[in-house]
Amino acid sequence: MNKITSFCIDHDILKEGMYVSRVDGDVITYDLRMVIPNNGVYLDNDGLHTFEHLFATYVRNSKWDESIVYAGPMGCRTGFYFLTRDDMSKTEAIKLVQETMDFIANFEGEIPGAQESRECGNYLDHDLEKAKQYARSYREVIKEWSEEQLVYPQAD
Repeated sequence: MNKITSFCIDHDILKEGMYVSRVDGDVITYDLRMVIPNNGVYLDNDGLHTFEHLFATYVRNSKWDESIVYAGPMGCRTGFYFLTRDDMSKTEAIKLVQETMDFIANFEGEIPGAQESRECGNYLDHDLEKAKQYARSYREVIKEWSEEQLVYPQAD
């Protein structure tokens, strides 16, 4: 079998950041890498889960709601995939992710879609404080991010 694209990225040199993982037709897949791969520190599931609920809620309620395809965690727990239509520029996508981090970092109240079992398949597995910390840390990483930085690092 052929390796899928995401397994061809050199995870040994990958740092935190925002990258274009792939483009399929009019869909752009962004790699929101929140922690360094294989470094022993991973996103805990409860915080990751809350982060996912807040991220999805914010972007799907933004002016770009029609351009959002998907937002969800990586199985390796080092970040998220964020898929958009190409009618949103890469600069606008960066800005939306930055705004989303601000929203999550400052969120107070009940976690959307996590108040009862019929809303979520694991509605008790949440941690708002961890999600807020993840957002604060990642916001710092991408605070000055630009389109030129959306390319995966290459080995020398």
